[in-house]
Amino acid sequence: MRPRTPEVRVPRLVGLMAVDARESARARGLSLEAPDRPDFHLAVVEYVVRQYPQPGTEVPRDSAVHVWLDFGEGEGGGGVREPRGPAPPGGGLRRELDEPGAPCTAAPRTATALLGPP
Repeated sequence: MRPRTPEVRVPRLVGLMAVDARESARARGLSLEAPDRPDFHLAVVEYVVRQYPQPGTEVPRDSAVHVWLDFGEGEGGGGVREPRGPAPPGGGLRRELDEPGAPCTAAPRTATALLGPP
């Protein structure tokens, strides 16, 4: 058994599920806190996306490591809601339709023009 030292290295917690991150920290003599989650002790399937202090940092035993959580890929996380570029090319229906209130400028088509001669 290793002797208990006054300082421990912070493990890498990013990518772990909340329940696994808590266990990994506890095994090193550390506790976890989630500043944005008062119900952190109930979190299970969310993933650690950020931590402070960084992995490998030596801290006093019984220190708190701060973690931030999010759902995994495709699991209902908040996601990015702002538009991302580049925008799709113009055209499509907007090119085919007249603007609201604009007079119709195209000549009406006849059934013969659409279907061809019989």
